[in-house]
Amino acid sequence: MIKRENPVSISYYHVMVRVLDLEKSLAFYNLLGLEEIRRSVSEAGRYTNVFLAAPGQPETPLELTYNWDGDDAMPSDSRHFGHLAYLVDDIYGLCQKLMDNGVTINRPPRDGHMAFVRSPDNISIELLQKGDALPPQEPWSSMENTGHW
Repeated sequence: MIKRENPVSISYYHVMVRVLDLEKSLAFYNLLGLEEIRRSVSEAGRYTNVFLAAPGQPETPLELTYNWDGDDAMPSDSRHFGHLAYLVDDIYGLCQKLMDNGVTINRPPRDGHMAFVRSPDNISIELLQKGDALPPQEPWSSMENTGHW
């Protein structure tokens, strides 16, 4: 542990990801259960920021940044970002909802505890079962990984 004479107080504020298609990204994060809590539009800067949060958790928002003129600086594979992680009440139910809406389950919840999907902007999203893992069940138990996560 590093000891500092004058510790600086910090607190979590938000996570930001750049998106290429705001409507497609909003639809994806809405499927996860996130809700828009605020939005800011900058005519001068030519961008829109949309802040999303899990219901009842506005203190931990996800900021989606959409640059109106495109984003040539956006990497083709956002793996360097790491991932976002969300606790969910029913990992099987949410994964089924995502699949039913065309989302690929990259790492299925074979163990009843963890799954990974990708956003439309290639951001890894880790889904973790809240509390104890659910008992293994099909089709998840025998489902193979798809792509990378």
